[in-house]
Amino acid sequence: MSEELELRLAWDAVAARGTNPRRAESVFEDIVSRHRQPHRRYHGLRHVVWVVRHVHELAEQAGPIDVPVALAAAFLHDAIYEPTADDNEERSAQLAINQLGAIGWPDEDVELAASCVLATAGHFDDPDAGEDDGTAARCRAIVLDADLAVLGADPAAYQAYATGVRAEYGHVDEATWRVRRSAVLQRLLARERLYLTAPAREWWEARARANLAAELSSLPG
Repeated sequence: MSEELELRLAWDAVAARGTNPRRAESVFEDIVSRHRQPHRRYHGLRHVVWVVRHVHELAEQAGPIDVPVALAAAFLHDAIYEPTADDNEERSAQLAINQLGAIGWPDEDVELAASCVLATAGHFDDPDAGEDDGTAARCRAIVLDADLAVLGADPAAYQAYATGVRAEYGHVDEATWRVRRSAVLQRLLARERLYLTAPAREWWEARARANLAAELSSLPG
């Protein structure tokens, strides 16, 4: 299956929740075009494909959740991505509210999808998010874990991720990048656990810690 077909099938599940299929198609095209912006070296369509895949994998093991809601968050969580801005998640969450509402989603589903998008702003700040037994919390936890699955990828894929993110922040000088990136890596490694769901911890935790430690040690200074 091609990645484009994979994304369209996932979007069909999102669109089916709404009442305006014509608008759903235009929203899909808008999301795709946003992820094809030339400054995106990691946070592009390939990232969306992998987050969608991981949402499905985690939903099978860590559910039950509302899968279309999690898929909508997978599509929209980086819909606005400007490396020079510090409010991308907030703006993406608002875009999710606008776009999902426009395709006719129920208000409570729109709110949950937007909360999943907004939760990605707290990857580094709230390691216990989603730990209660509620389906909404599990949905947020699965979206967060799917988004960070790349940390537990094989070393070559992790290096491609790290290289892509560095390219996205090309406007930051090397010395400043080393300081800021080191702080992010140290903060992640200091967490008791990187992933919120049991399957994600089993699949990715050990490798993610090894990848983060290796990148940290590679940063000079």
